[in-house]
Amino acid sequence: MLQKALVLVLILAGIAGCIGCSTSSHYVYAALPNANEVAAYREDPYSGTLTPLAGSPYTVGDGAYSLALHPSGKFLYVANPGQGENDISLFDVQTNGTLVEVPPRTPVTPASVPQLLVMDAAGAYLYVMNAGSDNISVFSIDSSAGTLTEVPNSPFFIGFPPVSMRLTPSGNFLYVSAAGQGAGFIAAYSVNAGQLSLLLPLTTADGIDPSGLAIDPSGTHLYVGNIGTNASSISIYTIDSSGALAKVNGSPLNDSFSNPVSLILDAKGQYLYVANQGSNNVAVYSVDSTTGLPVALTTSTSTFNFTTEAGPSVLVEDPNGNYLFVGNKGSSSGIQAFGVNAGNLNPLFTYGVGNPATSIVVTQ
Repeated sequence: MLQKALVLVLILAGIAGCIGCSTSSHYVYAALPNANEVAAYREDPYSGTLTPLAGSPYTVGDGAYSLALHPSGKFLYVANPGQGENDISLFDVQTNGTLVEVPPRTPVTPASVPQLLVMDAAGAYLYVMNAGSDNISVFSIDSSAGTLTEVPNSPFFIGFPPVSMRLTPSGNFLYVSAAGQGAGFIAAYSVNAGQLSLLLPLTTADGIDPSGLAIDPSGTHLYVGNIGTNASSISIYTIDSSGALAKVNGSPLNDSFSNPVSLILDAKGQYLYVANQGSNNVAVYSVDSTTGLPVALTTSTSTFNFTTEAGPSVLVEDPNGNYLFVGNKGSSSGIQAFGVNAGNLNPLFTYGVGNPATSIVVTQ
């Protein structure tokens, strides 16, 4: 009886938190590389509850690792970096959220190991980080069919092992973090119709292995999670009109936890969420609107960190900003749903998916 009452309270809290926002269902997709699958769910807008869709999980290419969702909600792309694969799957997203693959898959050769996908806000170009060949492939996207065409001069050279990448909201600049000997780097590229131009000099990172990247909605600040040497820190940079980076006073910030591998900001840029893979938690910071500096959330009942399952590595917020989903790489391999209230996280549900989720996307 008590459990039923608790569920009712959570649902009512979700309804209260969703007053004035969209009541349409969202769809949540998660890449499961160990199973070569994509799991698909309907998200209830009132409670954050996830319900598996018919046909889920869907079989994709070998090692399906990263997802990108077209802003129209019509197309889902999956990077398949597995042995003998090196291609991208295209799925049509049906009105009920189910997926239908559209063959053939698009090869990324002569590049190899396509590990991360990023798309511009207009849905015009898909950027592919190739971990095996240290370069970036760029494809234009057909707006009616979703098919991919590689742009001239692609792939674009990086020259060192890439770890993560992020586009500014305007799509004018692309930032790539890379591992290095003694220190990692952040490479900045100007973007023009899918063409990448490297901006020099490279920015030396505060760790050997700069991992997660996040950019605020205004496109004025870049956040970098550092692991390796000087582990457990977050670097903050201003982004000027030329795309150049400058470290802000007070950076790097001691994260207090271990291995901050994934960072996201909420839609308003007020809160920074950091998945600390080595500490099994998500730390939350309020962001100073003037300096961009994160400040540990003082309203938290958990000293600004919220416990997760083992190995949190993926963070995504639903479009209404009411729920945060966390993908975990630990033995339980769960996807956790948290209610969001002024940055604070309230654990709601955990979904066992059987295999670690390495990428999660949510429809608008």
